[in-house]
This record gives sequence, structure tokens and C-alpha cells, in this order.
Amino acid sequence: MTAIRKHLPQILLVTGLSILLCIEAWSGFRVSALSAQQERIKEDYSVANSITFGIFSVDEWRVKIASVLNGKIDDFNMTTEQKKALQKRIEKQLKTLIDKAVYSANKPQKGLGGKLKKLAFNALVDADELYEQVPAFASTIVNRINKPASRKRLKGILTSKIDQLEKQTFDNSEPANVKVTRHIYAKYQVSNAEEFEKKINELLTKTTILTYHYAYGMAGCVALALGLWLLMRKQVRLHTPLYILSLLFAFVLLLVGSTATIIEVDARIESLNFTLLNEKLSFSNQVLFFQSKSILGIIQALIDQPKPDAIVAGFLILLFVMILPVLRLVGKGIHIWGRDSYAENKLIRFLAFDLGKWDMADVMVVAIGMTYIGLNGILKNQLSNLNIQEDLLSTSTKNNTSLQPGYFIFVSYVLYAGILSLILKRITKSKKRNGSRG
Repeated sequence: MTAIRKHLPQILLVTGLSILLCIEAWSGFRVSALSAQQERIKEDYSVANSITFGIFSVDEWRVKIASVLNGKIDDFNMTTEQKKALQKRIEKQLKTLIDKAVYSANKPQKGLGGKLKKLAFNALVDADELYEQVPAFASTIVNRINKPASRKRLKGILTSKIDQLEKQTFDNSEPANVKVTRHIYAKYQVSNAEEFEKKINELLTKTTILTYHYAYGMAGCVALALGLWLLMRKQVRLHTPLYILSLLFAFVLLLVGSTATIIEVDARIESLNFTLLNEKLSFSNQVLFFQSKSILGIIQALIDQPKPDAIVAGFLILLFVMILPVLRLVGKGIHIWGRDSYAENKLIRFLAFDLGKWDMADVMVVAIGMTYIGLNGILKNQLSNLNIQEDLLSTSTKNNTSLQPGYFIFVSYVLYAGILSLILKRITKSKKRNGSRG
């Protein structure tokens, strides 16, 4: 019983921290999984709404323009002003025809047949009477044109010509677009663009909320672990298990911060409206560019490149941002847990204290922050040049570039690891002072 009472504080401490560590690990797993899910959803959305299948597609423009023209033909009816204007044009054409006929009949004729035709024309046809009947003829033609049967025939002719032109206008993007959208719509169990937009927005909202909830859960677990150092700063015999478990908290932060998405680059044309025949042709949410990466994803992308310099850069990031920080954590754990022979080992001391000069996790935090600021500024500047507000054409762009939870978790690791380094130095100094007194 005495031994149990003696070790009871350590047992309670390890048990409580182990539960917190499990909660942090589970939350971290969910953050990484949700981050990957969000990346897949946004990639599918960017493919379905790619500008290649929208504004840059001749097929899409053909369909929209043909729809406007067909609608105009179906709704076509002559106004009183249009009827008057058409009648004037017909009258002019009829008078021109009479002029030509009279001139042709009255010009000098050489043959007997020609002279007889001229004589018969002048005897039977009164040119002035023809001119007087022109308005009546023109009115009759206009009325015939506006009869339902005539309008139907005209609309049929125009529609067939538009359909013929539509079939001759294409860029072969439609088959690919249909294939892609069918696959993506089937994946999300929707049947059209409106349902797809609604479903994607719902999924992204839900995923984002859950991701941040789990990220806050991780932060809460780490904060509680740090709070225990304040409560137990005088309990020297509990420092070793507390520190080792604290290192495991840091490892989870490093792992999740490296695998979860850190940055998203999303540039899109939010809306484009083009006026044709007083009708608007509209495109919305046309994705110009989308890319989403984690630190591990950046490393993988560099290593997969065929260029040697990119491969070297990928391995250097892997070494200085992931491998060396893990070795530092291991070195710190062995240093505080091991006996004096291990604690004073040159390699262990180098890993625990001196390797920090080569650990570039903090540099990565600054580099990602600067990259975000630079990309965000460039995109804002470039997209602002695409904003157009005119009578016939208007466009609106949107920059959705943002830092993601993975970045903030990685920043948390850097800060937390720095605090643990300070704690280790204080513990080491305290041991040396106690040892010298002893």
C-alpha cells in the first residue's frame, strides 16, 4: 500500500495525460482526414466549374447564344411601327420592279415580235395605275407575312438555319465536359448544376466547421498539458513523466501540422454577364486556378518532379522540417528519461540541445506566411484587372486564397516545442544545482 501511495501521483498524472493525448491524437486524425476530404471536394468543384468548360468553351457559348436566338424567334411578333417600316420597304421594292418593267417594255425594239409586245404592253398596261396600287399590294404582303401560318414557316426556316450553324460551331470540349460532370454528379448524387452547387456548399460548410472544432480540441489538450507545468512546477519527481508525455503531444502537433492542408490558392470569376439582343448570357463561379497543399504534399510534389534541383529541395524540406524535429523530440526524451550515462552522451545532448540550429520548422512557418502574403497580393492585383463594368459586359472576380488549419497547427507545434526546450533547460540546470549540492 505504501508503494502504491508513493507512486499514486505519477499514476494519476500519466493516466490523465494519456487520456488527453488520446483525445489530441483522435482530434488530429480527424483534422487530417477532414482536411483531405475538403481538398477532394474542392478539387472536384474546380474541375466541374473549370473555366475550360465554361467561359473558354465554344460549345458553351454556342448553346447559350442559340438559346437566346431561338427564344427571340419564338417570341417574335411585328409591332405597328415595324409593319409600317416593312410596308415602306416593300413599296420601294415594288416601285423599283415597275420601273424596270416599264423601261424594259418601252426601250426600242428591232424585231416584229418585240414591237408587238411593246404595243400590247402600252395598250393593256397603265403604269400610273400600277404605281397607285403599290400601297395596296404592299399592305397585302405585310398582312400575309403576319398570318400565323406564315410566321410559323418563317420561324421554322430561321430555326433550321440557326441549328445548322450551331452544329458547325464546336471545339470538342463538350464530350469531355459531359463525361466529367456526369462522373462528378454521380459521385455527389446530384443531377444538375444547381443541386451540385448546393450540395458542395453544404459539404464544405460542414467540413470546415468540424475541422476547426477538432483543431480547437487539439489546442485545448495542449493548453491543459502546459497548464499542468504551472501546477506541478515544484513537483520535481513528476517532471520526467510529464515532460515525456508533453513530447508526445508535440509529436502529434508536428504530424498533423505536416499532413493537414496549410494553404489554398483559389482564384475564380464569380460572375460574367454578356448582353446579346437585350438578353443576358451568364457564367458563374468559373474557377481560374485552384491548388491545395500540405507540407507533406509540397514535399511529394517536389520529389515527383523530373528536375534534380526540385528533388533535392524536396528532400531538404523533408530533412529540416520533419525528420530533424522528430530527432530533436527523441533526443529530448532520452535526455530527460535516461540515466546520467545517456543524458550526458554527446549524441543525445546534440539532439536535445544543439540540433535546434538545424531544425527549420520555425523558418518554414515564416516561409509559408510570406508565400501566402505574396500570392494573395499578386492574385488580388491580377484579378482586379479582370473586373469589368460596362453596358454589354460585366465581370466580377473573387480571391479565396487562405491559410488552412494545418498551418496554425504547425505554428502551434513550433511555439509548443520552443516552450518545451525552455522547460528542458530549466530542468537540466535544476538537476545540476541539486547534483552539485549533493
